[in-house]
Amino acid sequence: MTRYVIDAPTLLHVVDGSLRIDPGHQLVAPNWIRSEALQLLLRDVRLGERTDQAALATHERITELKMRLLGDRVSRGVAWRIAREQDWDTLRDAEYLAIARLQADALVTVDPGLAAKAEHIVPVAPLQALLSGD
Repeated sequence: MTRYVIDAPTLLHVVDGSLRIDPGHQLVAPNWIRSEALQLLLRDVRLGERTDQAALATHERITELKMRLLGDRVSRGVAWRIAREQDWDTLRDAEYLAIARLQADALVTVDPGLAAKAEHIVPVAPLQALLSGD
């Protein structure tokens, strides 16, 4: 089984596109990924890019996607160290990278900024790596 960390923008991309995750893969993420995705949905509604109904339907599909959610003391400590080493202002990206370092084979993200930050810290795989060949 291959484990991939995904971030909230990637989670939305997978759900919005009705992409099928290969059953031989496991998705892992920080335990707050669904809240972050909901925040992105709220932003889309406020910008007029989604209706309330569409955003809430997307949220429902997000909650149905099987993911292993993590947020233990060790991953938070590694996130802290990564953020300090990289001189970042927040822990958001560092938490994804910490979980990738500790619990996954690679990070998959549609966010080019996060991919660039991750490049020399953890392996990064393309979105296609997640998908089923069916």
